[in-house]
Amino acid sequence: MNDPLNGGALAEILGSTPDDLALYELALTHGSTGRADYQRLEFLGDRVLGLVIASELYSRIPNASEGEMSSRLHVLASGATCAAIAQRLNLTALIRFGAQARNDGGRYSDNIAADAIEALIGALYLDKGIDTARAFVIAHWGEMIDGQAAAPKHPKAALQEWALARRRRPPEYEIVAREGPDHAPRFRVAVSIGKLARAEAEGASKQAAEKAAAAILLAELEGQEK
Repeated sequence: MNDPLNGGALAEILGSTPDDLALYELALTHGSTGRADYQRLEFLGDRVLGLVIASELYSRIPNASEGEMSSRLHVLASGATCAAIAQRLNLTALIRFGAQARNDGGRYSDNIAADAIEALIGALYLDKGIDTARAFVIAHWGEMIDGQAAAPKHPKAALQEWALARRRRPPEYEIVAREGPDHAPRFRVAVSIGKLARAEAEGASKQAAEKAAAAILLAELEGQEK
């Protein structure tokens, strides 16, 4: 795996030009490559993210209790929130995978997306210091910290909550079709809530197709309520 990192795309995500590109190459290398990967930087970035969010909550919401701040921190630093931000930035397009993980749909994995953005924050902290890392976190988490925007939820979790709140049956998923060769499969998945509604979507992995189907069905159901 000698594919070079797209420095221009990385700089656009960071909002600045990297000084030590090797740190970011490490942050965006998955273990399936057989090379040194992002796990140590992910560990560091997770702590930097938590510290910045905790500090911002402490200063921005002076009357919040410890319990309230803990609850907010848990949601804001969750895998679902991190994955949503990583995908919004198209960060997974820069991750280097081994052939098997790439063919298994690793680029569409929420877990990998969340890990990668934490590793990116760790690299940014080492490369440019805490002030730059803090600025990056505030740029992408700031409105959620203030409560001006809701923390994003995984579409499957949001659809589950929608059904529970209305005392409907929980969503059920089924694989409608699997096409393509083993190294590049395509899945078509259907999701339904009893006989109320149903939607289908495709993806490069079962998880990606389920996520897309849930998002479509949730949008349809919420649209009907407006």
